[in-house]
Amino acid sequence: MFIKELTLKNYRNYDELDIHFENKVNVILGENAQGKTNVMEAIYVLAMAKSHRTSNDKELIRWDQEYAKIEGRVEKYNTSSSLQLVISKKGKKAKLNFLEQQKLSQYVGAMNVIMFAPEDLNLVKGSPQVRRRFIDMEIGQVSPIYLHDLSRYQKVLQQRNHYLKLLQIRKQTDQAMLDVLTIQLCEVAAKIIKKRLQFINQLQKWAEPIHSGISRGLESLTIQYKPSVEVSEDQDMSKMIEVLHLKFDKIREKEIDRGVTLAGPHRDDLEFFVNQRDVQTYGSQGQQRTTALSLKLAEIELIHAEIGEYPILLLDDVLSELDDYRQSHLLNTIQGKVQTFVTTTSVEGIDHQTLNEAATFHIEAGKLAVDK
Repeated sequence: MFIKELTLKNYRNYDELDIHFENKVNVILGENAQGKTNVMEAIYVLAMAKSHRTSNDKELIRWDQEYAKIEGRVEKYNTSSSLQLVISKKGKKAKLNFLEQQKLSQYVGAMNVIMFAPEDLNLVKGSPQVRRRFIDMEIGQVSPIYLHDLSRYQKVLQQRNHYLKLLQIRKQTDQAMLDVLTIQLCEVAAKIIKKRLQFINQLQKWAEPIHSGISRGLESLTIQYKPSVEVSEDQDMSKMIEVLHLKFDKIREKEIDRGVTLAGPHRDDLEFFVNQRDVQTYGSQGQQRTTALSLKLAEIELIHAEIGEYPILLLDDVLSELDDYRQSHLLNTIQGKVQTFVTTTSVEGIDHQTLNEAATFHIEAGKLAVDK
C-alpha cells in the first residue's frame, strides 16, 4: 500500500499543495516550524479522519478560511483509490472514490497508516488515556465494527454520566433509567473489551520477537491488558456481561455519590513488562523507548497480517530521538517493504542505505519541492 499523490487546500500553513510520492522512503527536510509535521499530520488525518495532535478539528483549517480539504490517491490491493476529507466548522465529510460515506467508520481503513512521533515515546510512561487511544486507533483501522461499537459506547457512557449527575444532585430519584443505561453499557463494553484482549494477544505475538531483536536477546517484553473490571479472555460474551453487571451493582452508590461512571473500557489500561519488571515504573529511558519502538514495529506486522498489505509509516522527527542502534533496527525493518515518510532537519549522521536511496523533499514556509 502506498500514497501516490497528496493535495491540500487551506490546511494549517498550506494555502495549496499538490505533491507526488514514490513507493519507498520519502524524506522531508526543513527547519522547524516550516510545515513538515503538517504534511505528516495531513496524511494521518486523510487516513484516520482525526488528528494525532489535536482533538479540535478547527485548528486544521488555515487562518481565516471556511474549510480545509485533503485529497489523496492510494494504491492498495493493486487498485487505485481516491480519498477526500473536507473539514469545516460544521464537521467533516469523507468521500471514498467520489462517494460520500455516511459514517466515518465506513471510511477509516481505506488507507492504513502508522504514526511514530516523539510523543509516542510517552506511550509507556504517559497517561492511561494515551494507551487507550493507541489501542482504539489501531483496532479501528482494521475493524469498522469496533469503531461503531466504540462510538456507541461513548454515547451511552455520556448519557449514563449525565443521569448519574442528576441522581447525585437529586434532580432525579428514579433509578430505573440508570438500570436501562447500565444494561446498554455492559453489552457494548463486553464487545470492546473482547476485541481489545484479542488485539493485545496479536500485538504480543509480534512485539516480543521484535523487542528481543532490538535488545540483542537480553530482554523479553510482555504486554498485558489491565481492565477496570475483573474479566478474562476465556470468558464468553454472556459471562463477561454478567461480570460487568455485578461490578456496577457493587459500585452503584459510589457512582451516584460521585456522579460519574467509575468502571468500563474508558478506565482500562495497558501494562508493559521487560524481564517481568514493570517498564513504566522500573524501566530505564532506553527500555521505555525500546518498548515504544517494538510496539510501533509490531503494529506494522499486525496490520500486514490482518489485511495482507503493509501500512504507510510516518516517522515524524523521531529518528533524532533514537540512538544509532535503534535507528538502524528501525530502518532495516522497513527497508524495501513499507512506504515511509521521514521528517527531519538533517540526515547528517544517519548513514543507512534506506535513506541514501530515498526520495528527498525540501520544505520552507509551507512550500514543498522535490529534489531533482
